[in-house]
Amino acid sequence: MSTTTLIGIGAPASLLFVGAVVLFIKRRTASSCLQLLGSGCLMMVILAHVAEALHLFPWMQWGLLQSPGHYVDLWSAVLGLTLFPVGYLTHALTIRLEGAQR
Repeated sequence: MSTTTLIGIGAPASLLFVGAVVLFIKRRTASSCLQLLGSGCLMMVILAHVAEALHLFPWMQWGLLQSPGHYVDLWSAVLGLTLFPVGYLTHALTIRLEGAQR
């Protein structure tokens, strides 16, 4: 994976993570916690790809099927792409309901 690709994918994921941290600090709710966990998982995907590109932790056998590195990458992506949108949707609906009650 090229450096440009890693930066192109890593920058938006980093922004999501920073935004989730800020939201979690401001409002400690279940939805902000889900967003933080989801964006943390997406950051783990980025770190797995960086480790694969730089040949770090060779015992993880990055890029091979049925290897620990493959499952770290796979499950981090699955959890990140599930938890973050659920947290975002829950947050958006909560904000909307609070506005409707005023």
